[in-house]
Amino acid sequence: MRRPLLALIGSVSGCAALVLAAQADAGVRAVSPAPVAATTFLVSGRGWGHGVGMSQYGALGFANAGRAHAQILGHFYPGTTLGPAPVARVRVLLAESKPVLTVSSKAPFRIRDVLGTTYTVPAGPLELRPKLEPLLNGVPTPLAGPIVVLPGRAPLELGTPFRGRLAVTVAGSRLSAINLVGLEDYLAGVVPREMPAAWPVEALKAQAIAARSYALAHRVSGRAFDLYADVRSQVYGGIASEDARATAAIKGTAGRILLHEGKVVDALFHSTSGGRTVSAAEVFGTAVPYLAAVVDPYSSLSPVDRWGPTAVTDSTVRRGLGIASSVLGLQLARSASGRVRSATVTTSAGPRTVTAAALRAGLGLRSTWITTLGSLTLTRPAGPVVYGRTVTVRADAKGVGSTVLAQRVGGIWTQVAARATAGAIQFTTKLLAPTSFRLSAGAVAGPVLAMPVAPLVKLSPAAGGLEGTVTPASPGTAVQLELLEGDDWVPAGVAVLDDLGAFRIDPELAPGTYRARVAPAAGFAEGLSSQLRIG
Repeated sequence: MRRPLLALIGSVSGCAALVLAAQADAGVRAVSPAPVAATTFLVSGRGWGHGVGMSQYGALGFANAGRAHAQILGHFYPGTTLGPAPVARVRVLLAESKPVLTVSSKAPFRIRDVLGTTYTVPAGPLELRPKLEPLLNGVPTPLAGPIVVLPGRAPLELGTPFRGRLAVTVAGSRLSAINLVGLEDYLAGVVPREMPAAWPVEALKAQAIAARSYALAHRVSGRAFDLYADVRSQVYGGIASEDARATAAIKGTAGRILLHEGKVVDALFHSTSGGRTVSAAEVFGTAVPYLAAVVDPYSSLSPVDRWGPTAVTDSTVRRGLGIASSVLGLQLARSASGRVRSATVTTSAGPRTVTAAALRAGLGLRSTWITTLGSLTLTRPAGPVVYGRTVTVRADAKGVGSTVLAQRVGGIWTQVAARATAGAIQFTTKLLAPTSFRLSAGAVAGPVLAMPVAPLVKLSPAAGGLEGTVTPASPGTAVQLELLEGDDWVPAGVAVLDDLGAFRIDPELAPGTYRARVAPAAGFAEGLSSQLRIG
């Protein structure tokens, strides 16, 4: 059967005689690229949150055991006393730097400008823009800002209803909205978001006093508002967040805060301690007498008192910690409490040390109390594997138990190797198609490593030209002949595979180094033949 003739793309000058030698150009030096690796860290730990101050699940346990809210607070904030709050109202930033704000109410309401002029607004929405020229009685009416929006018989709404008034300020071409609200009404929109309202009333009272104290201790200075409505202060949801049981607990402790030596206590709290809270000195570097480490005997009530193993990929570590190079390892340094103090990330560019707080945030961990740290790593040679040739995959497991190496075959993960203890696994296989490998430990799936496969391309001298084959055969696929010019490969011709995956070249060829190339297709990577020297 006659093989298809190669159609020349570029004209290549001939020479008196062709001397064909199947050898690589001595001027082209091979550089061995680094192997490809993927790592998943397996992290287990205790507790949820920063661990300082009151544990909410601890408060639940004490309340279930019959302790009153004052006893709960005294346990988690030793040396504090209860006293009156110094303020009755707070200013909460609801919207910041918006191009437009829409205030509404189900009843008529009023607007008062900075000059004291008051306008009545019918029920419904009112759109405000930076020029402060809202439509009042159908007429654009300029107002002197900042303005205050006052409720009528129904609450004001800014997407959701809020108690109290709204102040609207203008900065350049942007608007901000501040909720002027009573401290107790503010807490009604906070406490049910911080603690389940179905919990015992003494736990809710402890939460109410802690939240009230925290809010006053964290008032923003030098701004037109006191508190943020998000995690920068406490999450505040307005009327939509309120619950009757939580509101009753707030009223039962109305105006009461925690004091230490006459000053408002920074009443930090968190979900779950893991069995013992941690001191402010350890977490923040500053000792606070009432934020000392205390035993938390009821932490076990929490579903995350113990957690893990949590899988954290190396890409998550890079993204979370802002690391550009490959992550090779992770080493923890611990404080006396057993919590992480800092971590050293080993990378291909060198080590980098981060704080425990940065590690927790970057890796998305529940706490810095990490009890065990393991890793699963898969490594393969760089580049694609040539069709029909063998490849060795290495699996390394540290700090884990049994591991399973699986290969994706026909869309299904199939076990190909296993180990009962931590250590290394080497698996060698012949590949006839692109595939992937995965290393798992117990129920936790670890890293997945794709294994590209390139077709086997052969190019050899033949009478009057060159010939070759591509396996697996893909009839009709184009084969590119390329010539090395300097450091670049340039097109020298193209052919199409026949039904057997063969091709032939019959041109006159100038002296030089040639190769055949098949572009990526049908899931296979780019295929390259060995280099041929014509000289």
